[in-house]
Amino acid sequence: MLGYYLHALNAQQALNAIEQDLSWVTISTDLHLSEHEYSIRDQSLVLDEENILCVADLKKLVKRKHRIYICTDGDWFPLEDRSTGYYKLVPTTGAPLLEISGVKMHISKGTDPYKSASEMAQQAVSKGDNVLDCCSGLGYAAIAAHRIGASKVTTIELSPQVMGLRAQNPWSRDLANNGIEQLHGSSYELIRSMESTSFDSVIHDPPRFSLAGELYSEEFYQQIYRVLRSGGQFFHYTGNPHLIKKGSSFVDGVIRRLKAVGFKRIEKVDHLMGVSAQK
Repeated sequence: MLGYYLHALNAQQALNAIEQDLSWVTISTDLHLSEHEYSIRDQSLVLDEENILCVADLKKLVKRKHRIYICTDGDWFPLEDRSTGYYKLVPTTGAPLLEISGVKMHISKGTDPYKSASEMAQQAVSKGDNVLDCCSGLGYAAIAAHRIGASKVTTIELSPQVMGLRAQNPWSRDLANNGIEQLHGSSYELIRSMESTSFDSVIHDPPRFSLAGELYSEEFYQQIYRVLRSGGQFFHYTGNPHLIKKGSSFVDGVIRRLKAVGFKRIEKVDHLMGVSAQK
């Protein structure tokens, strides 16, 4: 772990312990993966002797409800990247979600980002599969596919900012497990170099259409169809259906293009905001 992960919830728990004059508090400092006891001393949260947060520090964290901070070497800094746009990890009651310039990259309402990604993987992946995961983001779907029992998962991510954040995300660390290959580059380009019928299942979770329209194109769907074996399964996250022209929904357009390249058994999966299909 790179340090202690703090956000509004665990900061408030520490403040409550201080207000109650307790000598310790049980909180998670790895984004809900585990919990540990930490000392309360001199009206401060003691993570270790180098990392001590006073009441004023904790109150600042409580006000910043949609940020995660890493506390290390006596300092704390937000888990974000402002080099191009604004990329950050946002706390939830489970795994953090990725937000890019104010747009959430995960299904989070009524669920947890890792759980929803796991459900996406379950739509396509069976034990023993060779899996392709396009536009992997924080890698939750790839990790879920590996845990289902995939023999190999190849996962592609274009953004160096996203890759930098996931390297600091405790929930993404299983991407380093044997059987998961991480590729950095464009799914649109890299898939062209992959062998035909080489994957048993494909998960495709692209950015919204306005940012990466080529990943919703018939040409790209043809490449996915090509690399899938006969009978292979495909799940495509499309996001909330919206109209692109009167009388024609965005998801219906996706379905038409999938049919055009040969996919069958195409079904909308409303609760996952996506479409499943079979070659």
